[in-house]
Amino acid sequence: MPCTEAFRTQAYFDAELDVGAAVEVERHLETCADCASLLSELETTRRLIRDQAPYHRADDVLRRRIADSLGREDGDRPATGRWASARWRFLSGAASGSAATALAAALVLFAVLPPPSSPLVGEVMNAHLRSMMSDHLVDVVSSDRHTVKPWFAGHTDVSPPAVDFADQGYKLVGGRADYVDGHRAAVVVYRHGAHVINVFAWARDGENLPAGATRNGYRFAFWRRGNLNFGAVSDTGPDELATLVRLIQKASGPA
Repeated sequence: MPCTEAFRTQAYFDAELDVGAAVEVERHLETCADCASLLSELETTRRLIRDQAPYHRADDVLRRRIADSLGREDGDRPATGRWASARWRFLSGAASGSAATALAAALVLFAVLPPPSSPLVGEVMNAHLRSMMSDHLVDVVSSDRHTVKPWFAGHTDVSPPAVDFADQGYKLVGGRADYVDGHRAAVVVYRHGAHVINVFAWARDGENLPAGATRNGYRFAFWRRGNLNFGAVSDTGPDELATLVRLIQKASGPA
């Protein structure tokens, strides 16, 4: 019989839970082999889809034709009204059993609307919030890179640079182990004024990284350096986050 927490485990995988619920599921995963196996299978499936499934994006000509067609149907309504109307036609068709109409509308929406925010952004944000709310910001407390970097070697899959940039306003607080995108990640923690900046690093495996993003007041930056992927998150300003990213990139050596 499946565990009763299986549905919440799937919601956790999809980054649909709030911070409190996510922490509860993570505690459950520590003792439930069935849910831990389910999560592993979901992560494997997602990775296979990312790496092997073909992806076809509508070309500019088709996108313009679809947009023009929707514009003719809705007259001179503003753009937001056109998209709302298209969504309503999809929902109405689905509810009335008009499968062909619903499918056609769905194809239009998926072809024209921009893709959703990367799940990786949600994973990094949840990990950042958990670290702030569960008294688990750092596992090793030190501003000495000769202490923090060797600690990673025994506790995470990677050992990224852990440089103190206190002279530039970014004090190294320490580091911890965390999980991102199915990887055991190293997290270098900085403090900039009243703001905490978590810098995640995990093994590079060829997946696409999202561009910089903003969600719920938090800013994100992702980049690659050598054999590592990096993701930084904080509620600090965009210029402040970009400055730290440049400092870390310089300290990390060639891309």
